[in-house]
Amino acid sequence: MSDITDLSETIVSPKVYLVIFAALLILTYVTYQVALIDLGWGNSIVALAIASGKALLVALYFMHVRYSSQLTWIVTGGGLFWLAIMIGLTLSDYLTRGWLSVPGSR
Repeated sequence: MSDITDLSETIVSPKVYLVIFAALLILTYVTYQVALIDLGWGNSIVALAIASGKALLVALYFMHVRYSSQLTWIVTGGGLFWLAIMIGLTLSDYLTRGWLSVPGSR
C-alpha cells in the first residue's frame, strides 16, 4: 500500500465562495450600468477592465489557483502571456488594415 502523506489541500470556507459570488454579481451589475453611460471609446476599456477583474476572481478562487503550487502559477502566467501575444498580433493586423490601398476600391 502506498503511503500518501502529501494531502495538503487548502480547505476554503463556503463564506469565501459566497463573498466572491457576491463580488461577481456586483461587478456584473456595474458592467451593465457602465454600458448605459456613453463614454465613447472608454466603454470598451472599462468593460474589459471589469471583465478582467471578474476573470481574475474566478481563476484565483473557483479554479483554486490562489492556493496552488508555483508550477500552477507559472502555467497560468504562461497562458496569459500567450493570450497577450495572440491579442497583440490580432490588433496589429486589424489596426494596420487601412495603411495599404486595395486595387479596385475607392
